Order: sequence, then C-alpha cells, then structure tokens
Amino acid sequence: MRMLFKGIAAAALSVALATSAAAQTKIAIGYTAVTDFASAFVAKEEGFFKKRGLDADLVLIAINSNIPAALMSNSIQFGGPTPSVFLQAVDGGLDLVAVSGASVSARENAKGGGVVARTGVEIKTPQDFVGKKVGAPGLGAFLHVLFRQWLIEKGVDPRKVTFVEVSFPTMNDVLKGGTVDAVVTADPFMSRMVAAGTGTVAFHYMVDLPEDKPQILYAATREWAQKNAAVVTAFREAIAEGSAFVAANPDKTREHMGKHIKLPPEVLKTVLISKPDANLTVDQLKWWVDVMRGQDMFKTGPDAGKLLVK
Repeated sequence: MRMLFKGIAAAALSVALATSAAAQTKIAIGYTAVTDFASAFVAKEEGFFKKRGLDADLVLIAINSNIPAALMSNSIQFGGPTPSVFLQAVDGGLDLVAVSGASVSARENAKGGGVVARTGVEIKTPQDFVGKKVGAPGLGAFLHVLFRQWLIEKGVDPRKVTFVEVSFPTMNDVLKGGTVDAVVTADPFMSRMVAAGTGTVAFHYMVDLPEDKPQILYAATREWAQKNAAVVTAFREAIAEGSAFVAANPDKTREHMGKHIKLPPEVLKTVLISKPDANLTVDQLKWWVDVMRGQDMFKTGPDAGKLLVK
C-alpha cells in the first residue's frame, strides 16, 4: 500500500508539473540591440518571466521605429519603443499603451551615447552640423529626437541638417563608406566605431540633457492589454525584478546581455549599462510630448494621461 501511495503521489506530481508547464502563457517581446533592454534579458535568463507563468521569447528588431508595426501585427505582444517612436505611432492613429518602464537617462551613463563624426570630417561646434548628413537609428527615435533637441538648445535649426535612417549594426560600414558625415549612436556601437578608427566622438550631447527621462518603455496594443490584464501585470513584475537584478549584478547582467546582443567579451566588460527603471509616470510621458511638440512632430498631439496602463 505504501509503495502504491508513493506511486500515485509521484504520478500526481508529474501531472501537476505538466499542467503547470502547459499553463505557461506564450509571449514575444521585441527589442533592439542596446543595453536598455537589460531588464528583459535578465528576466528571461534568470527565470523571472517563467516563474510568473510567462514563456517569453525575445525577438530582435533591427530598427526601433519598426516595433509599433510589429505590435499591431501581433508578431510580438510586448515591444520596447523609444518614447518618441511610441508617441508618434499613437499620434498617427495606432492604439498603443505603455505598460512598463525599461530604462531612463542618467548623468553617469550620458557618455554612453553621442554623435560620431567620420574620420576626416571637421565637426568642432554644433553649428558645424549645418549642411551635414547624419545617420540616426530610426527617424523620430530617442537618439534622433534628443539630438535635434540638443541642436535647438545650442541655437542650431535641425531642419538644416539632413537625417537618414541607419540601423545600429550597419553604422560602422555606412560611416566608413562616406554615405553619412556622422551618426547619432550609443554603446557598444559607438566604442567599436571609435576603436576601429572609423570616426571620433564629436559630442556626448546627452550630458547636456535632463536625467530620469524614459529612454525605452514597454508597450502593447490597448486591445491586447485589456484582454490580458493578468499577463501585463506578470510582465511588469518580471521587468521590475529584472531591473533590481541589473542594478545589483552588473557582471552577471553583462553575461546575459551577451546572449542577446552578441557582443564580444572584451566589449561586454566595459560597455555602459543603461539605468534600469520599471517605473513609468504620466509626467515622464508629458515631458516627451512637450519636447516633440516643440519640434512639430505631431499632427494633433497625444494625451499622455490616457496612454499608461497601471
């Protein structure tokens, strides 16, 4: 009888485990190859998604501005657009909502991004960008909008600069080939271009911009978020736990990042990790709305108060 009981108990446990595994909700998360997604990388590798019933796949998307379309097609359920890409998509008629923060600007990390001028191109002052062609990792994306804002604050009309879209992985080749005079970029790509002699950092322009402003946020379609409120909550909790892990374990975080953005070990050791922050407020979104409205980037202008799911 004792052996029979043990056999029944073992079978019951096996069924329970199988049921638990089957109950995992499949989600796909779109990301770009930058350190702002460290909290998601950690949540995947450390099992923070899994323990909340989420079977998460991370999907690399080359250009950030493609993330809203991927969300609308349901090829991903969560995506990490920059706030500017998110707000422009909403202003253009896409019914998206923000569900969590990912990363924020921080003075200690400001030199992890900048504008790299091609070797041989003289750019010494902000005025030198007038008439130049500058590559950006997504027109209307975070780095592009903030660089335009920096130009405005330095007295330069950004309309006198020609911007073209260049994905992070192709920046070195495009810059080296002379297609553009400079690129607005971030580490690890910035450091690799400089080390290769392709260009030099003209300005760490984000040093002059405010701290604790969202760099990446996680979004979903409103319809999907409303139908899957429990999944949204589980996702947000996993990202929050991932953010805390990133802040406390930079070395392990770099190890996880290497699996998803394919950086060589020597680069991983020195790359700056964007400041993680799963919190996101309406005021933070309003700041972005004001910056973008000042650059005439909206048709009407979204209402930040209606875009954040709690």
